[in-house]
This record gives sequence, structure tokens and C-alpha cells, in this order.
Amino acid sequence: MQDLVELECKDWARKNINIKYEIRDNRKGYKAGALKKGMEHTYAQQCDFIAIFDADFQPDSDFLLKTIPFLVHNPKIALVQTRWEFVNYDVCLMTRIQKMSLDYHFKVEQESGSSMHAFFGFNGTAGVWRLSAINEAGGWKDRTTVEDMDLAVRTSLKGWQFLYVGDIRVKSELPSTFKAYRHQQHRWTCGAANLFRKMAKEIVKTKGVSVWKKLHLLYSFFFVRRVIAPILTFLFYCVVIPLAVMVPEVSIPVWGMVHIPTAITIMNAIRNPRSLHLMPLWILFENVMSLHRMRAALTGLLETMYVNEWVVTEKVGDHTKDTLEVPLLEPLKPSECVERIYIPELVVALYLLVCASYDFVLGAKHYYLFIYLQAFAFIALGFGFAGTSTPCS
Repeated sequence: MQDLVELECKDWARKNINIKYEIRDNRKGYKAGALKKGMEHTYAQQCDFIAIFDADFQPDSDFLLKTIPFLVHNPKIALVQTRWEFVNYDVCLMTRIQKMSLDYHFKVEQESGSSMHAFFGFNGTAGVWRLSAINEAGGWKDRTTVEDMDLAVRTSLKGWQFLYVGDIRVKSELPSTFKAYRHQQHRWTCGAANLFRKMAKEIVKTKGVSVWKKLHLLYSFFFVRRVIAPILTFLFYCVVIPLAVMVPEVSIPVWGMVHIPTAITIMNAIRNPRSLHLMPLWILFENVMSLHRMRAALTGLLETMYVNEWVVTEKVGDHTKDTLEVPLLEPLKPSECVERIYIPELVVALYLLVCASYDFVLGAKHYYLFIYLQAFAFIALGFGFAGTSTPCS
């Protein structure tokens, strides 16, 4: 990939285009370290704006013509975030489910935050930053694995505004293997929880920021969405409800069992009417992933051993190195063996099977069908039967 980028840059340089190809010889600070190193170059410091793209993103040729005017005509805007478009969403069921979740994220979280002039996070790619805003906020920091969120929070505390433009879409690729998706979700969830731990006091002590904004950042953006949501989802739906069938004294509130899941499902269904038939599978998949996200959130919050673990999210383009054209998307051929067995998922599956069977045989027969479905979902993902597979070594 690096050779292809270098050749492309040289080709443009021969056309008298002011373009530079830079790499570094270490991974210190990971993505934040790379961005920080890139901004040290003289030619970068002379720019007013910086566009950021991950390796698998393919912006249209007029991307800057569409985004830069927002920054030029409104000096209060620090960031223009654009929409991701997924070119491989139909590779497998797992990518379809990812698209449903990310569509909800962009429409409900990003667009609503932008339209209400409230804070929303930078997605790390497909965005254009004002350089002066980055410098005023203190630049890129590698203290967590979510350098994009870190910078966005610090910039927002300085009074800068963000703009989300959903009409501008950038082609990108979803991780299509379960292993890659788990690594990605660990990094995102763990990093966000760890950033909350590191920035909570800083946000409280920041002067010149309204109490409402501090409360929104601390409670809504961080505590509820990045800490409570992943922990509560797993504990309530995968532990408390199954346990309730064996402990009659445990009373499950209707709002938790019915109202909240129904509301979330309806909001996702509205954004994905063509995927309405996949909503039950989306719910089961998200419940399984809640185990992984809970572990990641606790890792970040407690700052344990793997808090700064950074594994590059593998994309299928990584496996097309033998061709000069690297298509964003040619699905991997499934192998005939399972790549990996995930013990935690299988342990939870066993627990769910015991609870469901007890409810079916000796209990009130209220939840056994729901618990059985969850158990089968944990078994399927525990044996790695999700997404495409890479050949086993």
C-alpha cells in the first residue's frame, strides 16, 4: 500500500503539484503520533486546514471544494465532519449489521448534535480541521487510543464549533472479519472510557465553559454512552434477565425489558427500512458484542494492562497485495476452518443455556425463548461464525 501511495505522489509531483510523501520509522503514539509528527513539517505548518483520511477511505476529487468553504466563511468552525459510505456493507451479515449501527450513529448522534449546535465527536477520518484550532487545543495527544475524541473534546472546551455535513459522503470499508471487528470495538470503547477517566477533572475545572456544556460532556457524552451503556447492556440483558428465571424474587421493570429496546429498535429501523428483517439479528449481535464492549470499558476505566493496546483494524484490501489495483472491495473467500474460538462468549452461552433450560422445564416459561436465542448467538460468535474468514494457519 505504501509503495502505491508513494508512486501516486511522485506521479502528481511530476505534474508540478505541491505534494509530499512522508512516513516514519516507528509506531510511537500510533495514529496520534503519526499525526503529530506530520504536523511538525514546515509545509504543514504553513497550511490553514488539514484533511484526514484513513488508508481505506476514498474521497471524491471535489471533496475539498465542498468542505473548505464552510471553514472559510465561518471562522468559528474548527471541524467539518463528513459522512462515511460503506462500499462493502453487503459482503456478509456482519457488515450489514455494522452499517445499521453506524447509520444510527451518524444520523442520530452526529447530525442531531450538529443541528443543535451541541458537541459531537470527531470520527477520526473523513474530516477537515482548522489548523489554528488544533494548535489552540494543544495538538494531538497519544494518551489514549481515541486521539480523535480527545482532540475534539479539548477543542470544544476552547469554544470552537463543529459541523457535520451528511450530504458529503466518503467511500470506506467496514471490517469484515469478526477478529478485526472485535479489535476495532475494543479500541473505540476502551479508549473512550479511558479518556473519560483522564479528562473528567479537566472538564470540571475548565473556566469559561457553561455548566450545561460540562454536564453534557461528562454525563451524556461520556458517562452514559461510553461507560454505562456497554456495561449495563451486558449485565441487564445477558445476566440479570437470565438469572431472574431462577430467582423469582427478582422483578424486571417493563421499561427495561420492553420500552427501551423497542425504542432503540424503532430508531434503527427508521434509518434502515430495507434491513427491517435483520433487526432481530442486529439485537442479538449487539448483545453478544456488549460482553466485549463491557470488558473494554472496564479496561479503560480501571486503566488495566491492555488499556493502550492498538491493533490496526484489518480490512479485506490488506489481502489483495498481489495485484497492482487494490480494489476496496473483493470479499475474502471463506476458509473451511474456524479461525479462532472465543472462550468468554462460549462461557456466557453455557450460562444462558442453563438459564433457558431451567425456565423451560421448571420456571414460569416467560423468557426461555429470548434466552435460547441469545445463547445460540453467543455460540455462533464464540466459534467465530461471523463475517468472512481468513485462512487458518
